[in-house]
Amino acid sequence: MRLKKLSEQTIVVTGATSGIGLVTARMAAERGANLVLVARSEGALEQLTSEIRMKGGKAEFVVADVAKESELRRASEIAIERFGGFDTWINDAGVLIFGRNEDVSRDDQRKLFETNFWGVVNGSLLAVEHLKHRGGALINVGSQVSDHATPLQGIYVASKHAVKGFTDSLRIELEHEKAKVSVTLIKPAAIDTPLIGHAKNYMDKEANFSTPIYAPELVARAILFAAEHPKRDLYVGGAAKLSASATHYTPRLADKYAQRFAIKRLQMDQPRLDNSQNNLYEPRGRLRERQGRSGPVFESSVYTLAAMYTKTTLIVFGAIGLIALAAVLYRKDLGRYAPALRRKLPTLRNLRTQLPDLRQRLPSFR
Repeated sequence: MRLKKLSEQTIVVTGATSGIGLVTARMAAERGANLVLVARSEGALEQLTSEIRMKGGKAEFVVADVAKESELRRASEIAIERFGGFDTWINDAGVLIFGRNEDVSRDDQRKLFETNFWGVVNGSLLAVEHLKHRGGALINVGSQVSDHATPLQGIYVASKHAVKGFTDSLRIELEHEKAKVSVTLIKPAAIDTPLIGHAKNYMDKEANFSTPIYAPELVARAILFAAEHPKRDLYVGGAAKLSASATHYTPRLADKYAQRFAIKRLQMDQPRLDNSQNNLYEPRGRLRERQGRSGPVFESSVYTLAAMYTKTTLIVFGAIGLIALAAVLYRKDLGRYAPALRRKLPTLRNLRTQLPDLRQRLPSFR
């Protein structure tokens, strides 16, 4: 399957006014893509669209709640009307709740699922409806918790597990039909975005993410890479792959680790502040890429880079392996011929003592 270069694409991005979605939209615009931006905040969308246009980019926006299919369909219609269609659809919109499962209200749990899961379902099926005839990429943003559970985020974890199951099932169906649609699931580790600041918090203490924390630009690069190169899934951050592997191979050990460390690390040593500014039901309307952590944030990931460029990685490691093998064989050959060289040393020493005499005789040869 061949996908277009970003400069030739029209891309739909949900959750485009904050965090990963915002970074992805700006990065795609810089690389020449046409954009249809989707979010709940009209003011933030107008600001972002104006910013992109002032820099010479092309962008349209649609105010929509991804949980409402009728509103989200307008994004597909705008892309077709304004740009003749779209080539990549990115489902990034999401919300977060902190708290013990038994403490979180059922209404809040349902609302989160409407956004995180049904928003992805709505966007994916709208995208496939168009891309099956045109070809292109569907990219869903999951999480490292798509593959393992973590406490105090139960309904969020459940929604990301559901996104993974739906995405994998949809991919199988499309591949069986031989549809020219690449379906990718992006699974980031903890990322420095406003998601945590916008989360609804049921805990007594301020919420926190477990380290390590990665930069949102890493996720945006992985998303845009998948828009040009078909990939089944991509973990962003080595920690995401490590946690998934630990849960897969040693599930009980992973559970015990979470019981011992995760609950404490997900809470800060300070009382919960005013939580009325969460975005579970209403948008916050500000363009922010990062939360602004005081601790370290990883700006690169060797693992993710290697996962993106698999062939190059295999070539590099293959070359390193050949060099190592050559070095081993060279040492073996050196050891094999060492006794013979030692036997020749006396002759070589005698030749060295005869050199002055040979030099004296050279004029006679002239």
